[in-house]
Amino acid sequence: MKIFKKIKEYVPTPALIIYCIFFFALAVSLISRISTPFADFWNENIGSVLRLILAYLTTLLPFSLAEYLLLCLPVIAVSLVVYAFRHTVDSTKKTVRFIAGMISSAALIFSILFTNLTPGYFATPVDEKLGLEKLPVSKEELYETSLYLLENANEASKEVDFIYNSFSVMPYTLSELSEKINGSYDGICRLYDFIQNMSVSVKPVALSEPWTYTHIAGVYTFFTGEANININFPDFTLPFTVAHEMAHQRGISREDEANFIAFLVCINSSDPYIRYSGYISVYEYTASALYSSDKETYFEVLKNMSPEIRSELIAYNKFFEKYKENVAEEIVGGINDAYLQQQGQSAGIKSYDLVTDLAVAYYKKYIK
Repeated sequence: MKIFKKIKEYVPTPALIIYCIFFFALAVSLISRISTPFADFWNENIGSVLRLILAYLTTLLPFSLAEYLLLCLPVIAVSLVVYAFRHTVDSTKKTVRFIAGMISSAALIFSILFTNLTPGYFATPVDEKLGLEKLPVSKEELYETSLYLLENANEASKEVDFIYNSFSVMPYTLSELSEKINGSYDGICRLYDFIQNMSVSVKPVALSEPWTYTHIAGVYTFFTGEANININFPDFTLPFTVAHEMAHQRGISREDEANFIAFLVCINSSDPYIRYSGYISVYEYTASALYSSDKETYFEVLKNMSPEIRSELIAYNKFFEKYKENVAEEIVGGINDAYLQQQGQSAGIKSYDLVTDLAVAYYKKYIK
């Protein structure tokens, strides 16, 4: 008891509670890494409740709380330094209590990560849950899958409006898109009960233009439960990006799997623009893999691309020239790569590209 009283003298009670939560969350994370059944149980039964609470709380805000907190960091940091200088320098005990409180803030963020998102990285892979056979992909399979995706993108594009020799135009707002993607998730969740169902809005990022230099189209901020969308990206990327970040909200942590669930959500939508976005987005992944495997076969597929889609992709390349190589992309890319590897995704940021394997497996089972 004396030791406990001594600790309470130097560590604020709220911080002590947070430290207890942190060690529990750390245990959840460690057990998830060694036990897939536990990771499945936690992700689908406990983590789902925590994610739902966060998502519903923050969806009430008309702005991105994560972006607001990030922008306020300099002010918060300066305020804390000023407070520490004025109120703690005269007492060792006060200084220790202040530092313990600050560390507990970081511990709380990691606790949310360990309980809301980490178990999903170590849960049963989506291909097993869907009964797909994910095997090494051949050149022929890449060709057939890319052709299938492109033909469907061509078909959907017939109902899409394009600016002459340029981008397609999304015929509704981001808020309306959010509602449509939520509606499509309703159907997917009825088919696959491992995907958590909820109805929440995505958040447009106010500083989307400078954010584009990081090459990030969207991000799920686990500590606020928000799906944040870069609205500076061309319209045709938005439905797929929204569906991808919503997949993370629903417990699909791995990037390739979030891409694939986004694909299923998009192509099963009743809206032609959303279907178009789903097909063309995954086509870009499979076509890139085909180009690396066999350039001649890649150009055979490319011959089937409609003039409108060709113009859109050319316009996209021109749009991205401004943001291609910069320090922000290198720093953020390196951080994201390290984070994903820490979460068991050995391919790091290249794990996004692994959706190709899932797309081919899906084509072989359901289309071919």
